[in-house]
Amino acid sequence: MAKFAAIDTTRPAQVKKSAFAARFVRDFALNKYLYLMMLPVIVYYIIFHYTPMYGAIIAFKEYSPAKGITGSEWVGLANFKDFFSTFYFWRILKNTVIISLLTLCFEFPAPIILAIMINEVRNQMFKRTVQSITYMPYFISLVVICGMIKDFTNGGGMINTFLSSFGYDGKAMLQKPDLFRAIYVISEIWQKIGWESIIYIAALMSIDQEQYEAARMDGASRWKQILYITLPGIMPTIAIMFILRMGNLLNVGFEKIILLYNPATYETADVISSFVYRKGLLEFGWSYSSAVGLFNSVINLVLLISANYISRKVNESSLW
Repeated sequence: MAKFAAIDTTRPAQVKKSAFAARFVRDFALNKYLYLMMLPVIVYYIIFHYTPMYGAIIAFKEYSPAKGITGSEWVGLANFKDFFSTFYFWRILKNTVIISLLTLCFEFPAPIILAIMINEVRNQMFKRTVQSITYMPYFISLVVICGMIKDFTNGGGMINTFLSSFGYDGKAMLQKPDLFRAIYVISEIWQKIGWESIIYIAALMSIDQEQYEAARMDGASRWKQILYITLPGIMPTIAIMFILRMGNLLNVGFEKIILLYNPATYETADVISSFVYRKGLLEFGWSYSSAVGLFNSVINLVLLISANYISRKVNESSLW
């Protein structure tokens, strides 16, 4: 009986690894300066984003600085159970979801609309002026931005003075829980609309201009051109930006909320990130706040994967 030699299944994998290594060495030699430019970014993410992930283990422990992470007592899911059973759970979850959805519905499409409007303007001087004005708030310090918002909305502020002529009671707007979300979302649009429109303006520049010429020859109006050429042309960019936004949906900017909210508005302004800040840094509940932050991160991961899957199925645009 003929004897069959054993098949070496490891050889193809070794060949692939050696071929990949050879390609990488060759590519590095050709683009070494580009790799060097990437190095600071890679080091930044390793130090400040991946290395701290080890610290997430304290969410399952009763962390004590004296004992360290490894020496602290293991408590399992106790911190998560405490968070889910607390009175604040449903309040901060509701506030986070509502503020995040309001921001997504109003702030996300705003730069798209601005980019399309700027693209339709033919006067270059007017276009550059609008872009410069809308970019400015993004480069102002957040502390200054929040100070301006407080000044505009306090009892004698510009907005209150204007609204008083229409019957507004003149009370500081940031002292009213029912107005906090609107103020937050409007300020987000004002601050970010110009900067976030840059990527959409760049996407608009890549659309073939012959499509517009053909549409005009066929009698298409400006609106029809936007509807059937402009929007489909930037839809892949919109899809990618939407997926990235979904991955950070519940990461409501706690810096602005902490600078704007107060105990009178906790009812509608307190979100997961601000709750983590108070519990972790002000009350020294490190394990408890880590559990809350980890819960928030897991939900964001699920949203990111879901948005990527849906986008890939609907318009074949995805991150992976």
